[in-house]
Amino acid sequence: MATRKIVVLGNDTLRKKSKPVLAFDESLVVLLDDMKTTMIERKGVGIAAVQVGVLRRAIIIELEEGEYLEIINPQILKTKGKVSDAEGCLSVPGFYCDVPRPRYVKIRAFDRNGNEFEFEAEDYLARCVCHEMDHLDGVLFVDLTEEGRKYKKENGVI
Repeated sequence: MATRKIVVLGNDTLRKKSKPVLAFDESLVVLLDDMKTTMIERKGVGIAAVQVGVLRRAIIIELEEGEYLEIINPQILKTKGKVSDAEGCLSVPGFYCDVPRPRYVKIRAFDRNGNEFEFEAEDYLARCVCHEMDHLDGVLFVDLTEEGRKYKKENGVI
């Protein structure tokens, strides 16, 4: 498992839409393992493949210490509620702001072996899932609030 470089705000790669994972093979296993290593080393709680420069629909989220959720080709089936809370991002180091997100999400996705599954997430985990899923479509948390848009403008990033 290798640590990969994190792509940061200002790099056009972050704004591109990620493509579905089609091959559940050794290259996907390597990518997921490297993403996890990178996330842990950078002290993150979630990471999308695009954040390490790979335009594939793959996410990893730390559920609790030593337990991780791998989400491949996720689709939101249902959302409920709304809550605003602080977010940060490995691709936007040092900046945090409150972002509105659903309180509840239901997701359909695949694991690293190509097995389909569904899961439900509430509160903090729902926030993490939505944050990482936004990455797959080229959206960053700084795009979603006035404070974030101000930060981008102040730092010369549109």
